[in-house]
Amino acid sequence: MKKKKKLNFLNNKTFNTTLAFFSACVILVFLGVVLDVDATEIGGKSVEDYRTFFGLNPRITVWVIAELHLMFGAFVLGVPMFAVVMEAIYAKTRDEKLDNLAHEMAKLLSAAFATTAALGGLMAFTLLSFYPTFSHTLVGVFGKAMWIYALFFFGETFCLYAWYYSWDILKDGYLKIYHITLGVFLNLFGTAIMYAANSWATFMMSPSGINEETGEIESVWAAVANPLWNPVNIHRLLGNLAFGGIIVGAYAAVKFLGSKTQEEKEHYDWMGYIGNFVAMIALIPLPFAGYYLGREVYATSPIMGNQMMGGAFSWPFIVQVTMISVIFTGANYYLWLSIQRIPGGERYHKYAKIIFALIFIGVMILLTPHNLPLTGEERAIIGEAYHPFSKFFGVMTGKLAMLNLIILCTFFTFLMFRRANKGETIHFREQGAIGKIVVIGVGAAIVALVFLYAISSYGAEDLEGVRQYFAPIFYDLMVFAAGIIGSIILTLLNKGKIAVWLNFGVTVFTVILFLGSYGFIVMSKANLVMRYITVSQVLMVLSCMFMNAAIDIIQFRKCKIIGPIAMGKIAPRAQYALIFVCIAIVTIMGVMGFIRSGLRMDWHIYGIMQDKSADSFTPSIFTLGLTTASIIAIYLGLVAFVFFLAGLGDKKKKAKVHAAEGPIHVSTATATDGGNNI
Repeated sequence: MKKKKKLNFLNNKTFNTTLAFFSACVILVFLGVVLDVDATEIGGKSVEDYRTFFGLNPRITVWVIAELHLMFGAFVLGVPMFAVVMEAIYAKTRDEKLDNLAHEMAKLLSAAFATTAALGGLMAFTLLSFYPTFSHTLVGVFGKAMWIYALFFFGETFCLYAWYYSWDILKDGYLKIYHITLGVFLNLFGTAIMYAANSWATFMMSPSGINEETGEIESVWAAVANPLWNPVNIHRLLGNLAFGGIIVGAYAAVKFLGSKTQEEKEHYDWMGYIGNFVAMIALIPLPFAGYYLGREVYATSPIMGNQMMGGAFSWPFIVQVTMISVIFTGANYYLWLSIQRIPGGERYHKYAKIIFALIFIGVMILLTPHNLPLTGEERAIIGEAYHPFSKFFGVMTGKLAMLNLIILCTFFTFLMFRRANKGETIHFREQGAIGKIVVIGVGAAIVALVFLYAISSYGAEDLEGVRQYFAPIFYDLMVFAAGIIGSIILTLLNKGKIAVWLNFGVTVFTVILFLGSYGFIVMSKANLVMRYITVSQVLMVLSCMFMNAAIDIIQFRKCKIIGPIAMGKIAPRAQYALIFVCIAIVTIMGVMGFIRSGLRMDWHIYGIMQDKSADSFTPSIFTLGLTTASIIAIYLGLVAFVFFLAGLGDKKKKAKVHAAEGPIHVSTATATDGGNNI
């Protein structure tokens, strides 16, 4: 007599699918109810603007549920991005470890997706219950767009389960292309959902497409494509990709620490490396997306901009900068520990102390506030409201310079990691035509972009009367362009390593030393020019990284490999670094969600619909800390539970995945390169 299998409904995929569809139906019902309900009367009775239930604070309740929904949404969007990239590389290299890694991540999505949808439905009912008039107004503006959002949700659901269940069926040969296509559509639907939801949040900060006096809707598309929509889209897209990689890294770290065999340690060490690598690709440009978003906030409303950086939200920004510092420090620490397990990596150990010294200096300046919390006696001793020395480090020009320094240090660490197990480069002429095309093409594009930006900015209308203050920035950009041209020439002369150092040196001089110092002069005499300094810094730092990456990839393309990476030999403390980085990025999401939403101050929709509730005030830092800490604890607990559910169905047998001799091979890697190329 056959023994009946015990059904575990928590790990049952049908149960999760049903829950996801039920949640989607909840959202559709919510839309239908709100669209058909009169905002002012129901059954002849007036509807109040605000309600409370069971003694719950409406703002805190919506805050917690919305933030949890956002975090799980980032999980559900970020992890498929990571998995599909791994699948695509597997299709090229046929490295079985990559497909197994992607599949292991995909199995986490079943419970996470259902949880995300359930939280979305709960948030919809919570908003309708606590803020009925506001909910009706928002749905009145985005009613048609919200129906499209719901259809996108169904599209994502179908693609997710088709992608997951067809994994083994569409694994072999050309069929894998169809499976990857399903994954691409999954990510497209997920991105579309994120873009749609972003339009609602950004409309509340920068409303457009609506008559401010009558409240009449003039253009739904204008309301969707409001001034802050694209900046938030870019920022969140990069943030979600980084978040997906960091979640994978934290998952691997926990598994590594609990591993019993060397084979398991090798597998999860490799997984943590891949997760950190993908996160770094998105993390390095992420602050620049933040620059763009901050600039557009200022352009939309100087009042919101001043509140963001110098008003009620300046201290939350100190918390945010602290977490950014933890992420970059943790990522650098993990990479330098990784270099120690790579044959040949000992050549670069001498740079570690210098890099961490520079990061420490940058972090200290980033954390220095402009206005210290001083007592009356302390102010009397100093003689002014600001400290005579630290006040220079508390302003934005110094902080931007140091953040760019930290980014450059992180990129330098990444280059040293790439080079660690590679021998000496061969002569550049042996790299073939592709080497010259890449180096000259990338360099020429950068030089052209720098020249175009400098010339177009010099003729900008808003510089009328203060154009002389832009002239030093113009010449600074020309110096940087000359450095790029010099690096191209050096590379063609087989001096690629010197070319990389030249680019770093010129960038540090033009971005950190010159513009970082010149910003103090501009702030006191022509503050408008500061935004040109910011954009110039972003342009030059990104250009330096692109140029150096192109040179480094080409010059080490055909070199000999010293030896394979010793996976599983990394120090356990590296895994704690990955876990701390995960906690830090979740904290940033919580704090930045508070800042972005709170900038509206006492407005539901900035300048159009005022918040007249008892909670129409900016919460204190204590409330921010307590609420955000609670959200982080709940979220990490739920994520741990999702990991637990995903592991319930695993059979107790040894994994078929073998330890990697190294990371991913692509066409630029030789058959013996040890896998330290991606």
